[in-house]
Amino acid sequence: MIRPDGQLSHDLLPGEKGPQDACGVFGVWAPGEDVAKLAYYGLYALQHRGQESAGIAASDGERIAVYKDMGLVSQVFDETTLNTLTGHLAVGHCRYSTTGGSHWANAQPTLGATPHGTVALAHNGNLTNSAQLYDQLIDKSGFPSSGEMAQGNTTDTALVTALLAEHPHGSLEEAAMHLLPQLVGSFCLAFMDEHTLYAARDPQGIRPLVLGRLDRGWVVASETAALDIVGASLVREIEPGEFIAIDEHGLRTQRFAETRRAACVFEYVYLARPDTTINGRSVYESRVEMGRRLAREHTVDADLVMPTPESGTPAAIGYAEESGIPFGNGLVKNAYVGRTFIQPSDTIRQLGIRLKLNPLKSVVAGKRLVVIDDSIVRGNTQRALIRMLREAGAAEIHVRISSPPIKWPCFYGIDFASRAELIANGLGVEEIRASLGADSLGYISEDGMIDATRQERAELCTACFSGTYPTRLPDADKLGKNVFESRRPAGSSTQRDQAAPAVPRRPEHASAVSIETHPSATDGRVRAAGSACISDEDSGIQDSSVGCDPGPDSDLEDVLLPEDRVPARSGAAPVPTAEPAPQNETPKDA
Repeated sequence: MIRPDGQLSHDLLPGEKGPQDACGVFGVWAPGEDVAKLAYYGLYALQHRGQESAGIAASDGERIAVYKDMGLVSQVFDETTLNTLTGHLAVGHCRYSTTGGSHWANAQPTLGATPHGTVALAHNGNLTNSAQLYDQLIDKSGFPSSGEMAQGNTTDTALVTALLAEHPHGSLEEAAMHLLPQLVGSFCLAFMDEHTLYAARDPQGIRPLVLGRLDRGWVVASETAALDIVGASLVREIEPGEFIAIDEHGLRTQRFAETRRAACVFEYVYLARPDTTINGRSVYESRVEMGRRLAREHTVDADLVMPTPESGTPAAIGYAEESGIPFGNGLVKNAYVGRTFIQPSDTIRQLGIRLKLNPLKSVVAGKRLVVIDDSIVRGNTQRALIRMLREAGAAEIHVRISSPPIKWPCFYGIDFASRAELIANGLGVEEIRASLGADSLGYISEDGMIDATRQERAELCTACFSGTYPTRLPDADKLGKNVFESRRPAGSSTQRDQAAPAVPRRPEHASAVSIETHPSATDGRVRAAGSACISDEDSGIQDSSVGCDPGPDSDLEDVLLPEDRVPARSGAAPVPTAEPAPQNETPKDA
């Protein structure tokens, strides 16, 4: 189906989802520069962190204009659109939803009118005390009658924006310093009013956030790769627990909490771009070293080391170097098929995963293969790949994984599958091997993975592998993607349980809505250009998520054949079912 504006936004099959990881934020303060285009290219560099929606807010000193929509950065923006976003500072965002459904109302940056101007905010991460903060807001002020929450936004980002907007302090900066210590979980914030760019990072530094310098300004971004693409030089990482403000008077910094570093180790394994540096360590070198250590820990006689495109490539290179087994590409990935809107025929549909990956038969036939991947979550994709390689004539298939078994969900910005869906929850390595149909299976050890990052173990979050979380978690009913929806039952007559309004709809005639505010708009009203509308048939709009395989081939999930989703059970224990985890398997808090 073609979007009303003629652009393509749908993947090959209905409901097919892209990589479901974190989000990307970008902020720039640079008078005299084309800040909207800097933000556009910065988001382009961060596209891997979120592919559901994108948006940019820009200020000319008098008003803030926002343009955002569902889709990739290149689909949302064009030259004409960017030319309307004028000014000297901007913030941008590309989203994968971890709190609140994937629809236009939840796209970022969010807007809020404060007593002193307007705030536009972009957020990477996930708050774990959203329910508590929400209850505090409702108890104090009632459900917002204006702003994005009133318009149907159900994200923790909109909640933070609402809390900043209703503050009694003398400035947005004072309000931020009051609110930030109350936020728990992971958050990298890039936000702005009409004159100033702000940035903040949670005390654990779970997600990366860096500061860069332009000739005529400053940049903040989720990864150093975004600095490179706009020609900014890296100054330093924004420290955990640090708040930064940038305006015509320069840069100033404050500490709102003491540092308790617990950076996400999965950024090194998969999330970050390989050309990014985190805390002084090259992500690419970390992944190559993981491959080397994997080769030392799990040796095997084989003819070829091959990656699963594309996140397995650096580790496969390291494995080949250390083992002396030749490196080669045994799979070709079609980078474009996911953007077609032509529905496949039944004959093509039966080919399943071959729509996006195809084996090089001349490379793999008769070979003993070592197949390197970054992780196994459900195991469906790996099962399909192994079947396909065997059909191509592979003699043996030895799977090696550059991260330990994932047994616990993430509450800090990665939408893993539920614990019941994690294949390593309830199955040992040999049982997983049998389920996948591999000849052997080896995971890197947790020590090997951590050593490859050259970070201190005590300064990394390994919760998805160990179950030990760096912040205390609330009860299960106060966690989850739809935590706000579940706390506002429809039809409730109390102010506290007031139901949220229907999701606002974007205009059928336009790809986005431009929202403008003015410093005089102290009543919190947000003016939208046109009535909004989202087509009910728009399969790119998803109201909820069921989790994912967090590799770049996670978008293969919906082109798998039924036999890939039903594990081979010979010699394997039953695959975990969607039942609650036993009481003795609750997450461990730090």
